[in-house]
Amino acid sequence: MNYHILLTGATGLLGRYLLRDLLLADTSVAVLVRRGRRQNAAERVEAMMLSWESMLDRELPRPHVLEGDLTKPNLGLDEDELAWVEQNCDSVLHNAASLTFISSDPDGEPWISNVTGTQNVLDVCEKTGIKDFHHVSTSYVCGLRDGDVFENELDEGQEWGNDYERSKVQAETLVRNATFLSPPTFYRPAIIVGDSQTGFTTSFHGFYATLHLTYTLKKSMNAEMGHDPSKPTRITLDGNECKNFVPVDWVSAVTTHVVTNRELHGQTYHLTPESSVSATEVKQVLDLAIGFEGSVFHGAGKPVDDPSEIEQLFYEHIRVYDSYWRDDPKFDGTNTRNAAPHLPCPTIDFDMLLMMANKAIEMDFRWKEKVPAANVGATSS
Repeated sequence: MNYHILLTGATGLLGRYLLRDLLLADTSVAVLVRRGRRQNAAERVEAMMLSWESMLDRELPRPHVLEGDLTKPNLGLDEDELAWVEQNCDSVLHNAASLTFISSDPDGEPWISNVTGTQNVLDVCEKTGIKDFHHVSTSYVCGLRDGDVFENELDEGQEWGNDYERSKVQAETLVRNATFLSPPTFYRPAIIVGDSQTGFTTSFHGFYATLHLTYTLKKSMNAEMGHDPSKPTRITLDGNECKNFVPVDWVSAVTTHVVTNRELHGQTYHLTPESSVSATEVKQVLDLAIGFEGSVFHGAGKPVDDPSEIEQLFYEHIRVYDSYWRDDPKFDGTNTRNAAPHLPCPTIDFDMLLMMANKAIEMDFRWKEKVPAANVGATSS
């Protein structure tokens, strides 16, 4: 029998690449997708598949679509749908997650998606007899650690930078404690950015949020930021802070390779780069892509006295990412290199990051699938 892998988070940036790559690898895929405001789950998936076919200039097979909700018991599936999963799925790739950094509600995000959602997926696995579990986590389960971080480590008593990191540690722990599973496989990507070849992205967090805010302030205020040498725009970093950016197409390629080779299962994989990007390089990209000129590094965490109007607006809107721009540790990726030596991580240098920045600006920092011309049924296969 040709079993399916059940994929969650298929409509997110990494999820859409995973779906594409798994289908191109002749893997049968079922996707759990929520109903949207204007489209049902099958219509949302069909719109995404048509986008891929347009980009690739080729036809693609279709996944089986299950309309459900990660945050609901049984994933929002009825008994017939659960029976279909039991009969047709032998593994899960749990990729869905909330990227909310700071929670104002212990019953809200990121906890409800990342912790409750993971438990709901595990419950369905136990109920339907699925034992092969693949979990997309994050390398930032390391929290505020420095130095070298290894793939076999999780909770080392570290402090956390934000609620997202805490929630992902809790989610990993739930999976590791699920005794009915075969040894699970964990994928810990660093900061996922756009496609290394095209710059395409559908997610505009982190680096893109900074780019977008700077772009918007420059455009809306019609100001030449920092051009007055007596009043440079101050950045509360040292300039030496390093971030681990990884292109989405590489993360998907390695994950797909591991998923489709059973001898590689049961390990933890750091999907992290060999070389990081410095805050100085990010600033240089902003200089060239937007004209963010004349800015200076003010010092990490050093308060800005008597802030200018632009500085006030910038720091008010970017506060949620305070923990994002800290200096990253060095992630060991021995398991990943051993599993996929033919898939080295592309180096995100100045030119590639500038290409990604220009692509985001070209896209006006948004992506919306085209609505299919014809209605699509509730499921497809």
